[in-house]
Amino acid sequence: MTDIPEQIVREFIEASHDVAARGLVRCSSGNMSLRLDSDRMLITTSRSWMEDLSVDDICVCRISDRSAMDKKKPSVEMGFHAGILRSRPEVNVVLHFQTPCATALASRQIENVDYFVIPEVPFYIGHVARVGYRQPGSEILAKAVTDAMRTHDMVTIANHGQVTVADNFAHAIQNASFFELACEIIVHGSDELIRLSPEAAQHLLDLRGKTEQRNI
Repeated sequence: MTDIPEQIVREFIEASHDVAARGLVRCSSGNMSLRLDSDRMLITTSRSWMEDLSVDDICVCRISDRSAMDKKKPSVEMGFHAGILRSRPEVNVVLHFQTPCATALASRQIENVDYFVIPEVPFYIGHVARVGYRQPGSEILAKAVTDAMRTHDMVTIANHGQVTVADNFAHAIQNASFFELACEIIVHGSDELIRLSPEAAQHLLDLRGKTEQRNI
């Protein structure tokens, strides 16, 4: 990895450790990628643990054809990481995470969950897409997630986990953290839980569309 700036590698490792420290992944359940340039990306290797990720657990791949540019094996979910980066040129980071409450809701039969229980979801994340269960690492899952992510910044996969995108690490981690917070409120809330009104949610969505910098 001699042609990759040391600072970028260090930031990737630190962000991976932060993802794990916040409980967004467990063991080898998650993966993350970073756009380097128009046709190169960094991605966590297959079965790596983000909590103790090192330079040996990072793979350099081509975005165009998903081929590894070193001798390492990229995450099995390379398909949708590369697909998203190809279809969303403004996106630099793709994070696949798996949090308890968000995955619990993804595993229910109800498909149209209203996640707008806190302002942070409509403002930072927007509408959430849902993809049915597909075999992890399969081409059909990669296509489904990539297609859903063309118009969303958060996708939840039935019985699997979640995928979010952002322009930088902090924003991606923020998306995942706020989404799990909303899901925790929904899971632990009673039937009397009040969502944001349609008017309040739309106001936040409109602000989101007008705000270029959405990081706190």
